[in-house]
Amino acid sequence: MEMINKIGRRKTSVARIYMGPGNGKITVNNKSIEVYFPFDLHQIVVKQPLTLVGVDGNYDIQINVDGGGITGQAEAARMAISRALCEFDADHRPALKKEGFLTRDPRMVERKKPGRRKARRKFQFSKR
Repeated sequence: MEMINKIGRRKTSVARIYMGPGNGKITVNNKSIEVYFPFDLHQIVVKQPLTLVGVDGNYDIQINVDGGGITGQAEAARMAISRALCEFDADHRPALKKEGFLTRDPRMVERKKPGRRKARRKFQFSKR
């Protein structure tokens, strides 16, 4: 049984996955996907690459996520799964690339600047 190990990143989240042939069982940090991502939207995001190429239920996936929030973690997992699917079958690559699942989203949180309240927000101006 061949296991593939891939990594996906988004914002400050890192997802490491172990993917191999199986019956579609997805675990995230040793919990089922329904328990770790209680919102349907995040579950859909994680499963997007599998449904796109039509192999939903063919692979067992063990995901370890770290850092960031749940949306970033779900999108990092999506990227890692997409990379693993390309490794299993190179024919999946064009469809996944077209959807943008193989592209690292470069957007990060802008740093706070000195003399400001947040990254761009200034302190309240008082004329008198």
